[in-house]
Amino acid sequence: MKIAFGDGKLIPAVVQDRLTGQVRMLAYMTRESLTRTLETGRATFFSRSRGELWEKGATSGNTLAVTSIHADCDGDALLILADPSGPTCHTGAASCFFRRVDARVDAEPEAADEGQDATAVLEALEREIEERKTSSPTKSYTRKLLDGGAPMIGGKLREEAGELAQAIAAESDDRVAAEAADVIYHLLVGVASRGVPLRAVLAALASRMGTSGLVEKARRGQGDKAKAP
Repeated sequence: MKIAFGDGKLIPAVVQDRLTGQVRMLAYMTRESLTRTLETGRATFFSRSRGELWEKGATSGNTLAVTSIHADCDGDALLILADPSGPTCHTGAASCFFRRVDARVDAEPEAADEGQDATAVLEALEREIEERKTSSPTKSYTRKLLDGGAPMIGGKLREEAGELAQAIAAESDDRVAAEAADVIYHLLVGVASRGVPLRAVLAALASRMGTSGLVEKARRGQGDKAKAP
């Protein structure tokens, strides 16, 4: 299928964080900017106001390392999967999509002047856990876990993993989903307690895709032996 460039020989391109799924920005491409992006691996767009190509982050350093580009079913829109370096929006926000649109009584819907950028569920949960670090331990279970450190978090992880295993063996699908959610929540609290970002976890997971689990475990085992005195 040929890429269907529209009016002005432009095509809209949505940029999505390839690890978190967060939509970072919308821009336009020409054949030349698309070709340059494919050749360099750096997101390059066309500025409709200036009438010229521009490489994202060329001056700010907030680049987008492109991993793949996909066309929609009609070939008239593009989705760019990328690894962002720093915030993507010129305002300093991670995503350009941070103005929530709400319904208004007897009026046209409007976008809020301020807000929090749109994020996928796991990223939003990570942010909430970070915010709980400054909450009162008497009011926040997350803060209580963080204050309890590795012993408390580890104990809860083992407990929740056991409950998930039991649910998988003999309980309803709803119970499996609920127990799996508990495991994921406590896992994110655990990595947050060590200052490990969700992005690092997802990157490690992504690096294993396409590799046999048995092969990957064997490689890790070899690495452990190499570190042994």
